[in-house]
Amino acid sequence: MISQEEDVDAHALRSQGWTITAIAAHLGRDRKTIRAYLNGERVPGQRQSAEVDPFEPYAAYVAQRLSNDPHVWAVALFDEVTAAGYPGSYPTFTRKIREAGLRPACGPCAPTRGRPAAVIEHPPGREV
Repeated sequence: MISQEEDVDAHALRSQGWTITAIAAHLGRDRKTIRAYLNGERVPGQRQSAEVDPFEPYAAYVAQRLSNDPHVWAVALFDEVTAAGYPGSYPTFTRKIREAGLRPACGPCAPTRGRPAAVIEHPPGREV
């Protein structure tokens, strides 16, 4: 990973006609690293994860199940994917569902933003 300043320097030197090998030597970096940043394959300041996402093989299944029934509980889905071999935890599983936007929106279940809501008057401490 190179810093933002090194990325700016590398692009400036490249525009001046420097070779990738010369830029790498000047910055003290590997030439394959410099080439990746100059070609836009990497972004400065962001480290690429070496780990494979354990949720990825199950994402299509979860998306299909949620499209069939948007009200299925996440814990039921979690039980299904753990039985199929998902190694992650439940909080990670639910976070991945939210990040990927897999659960479709359901109009009747949405909060009352912008819609009229009925407020029932009742004395405090009494059940409605």
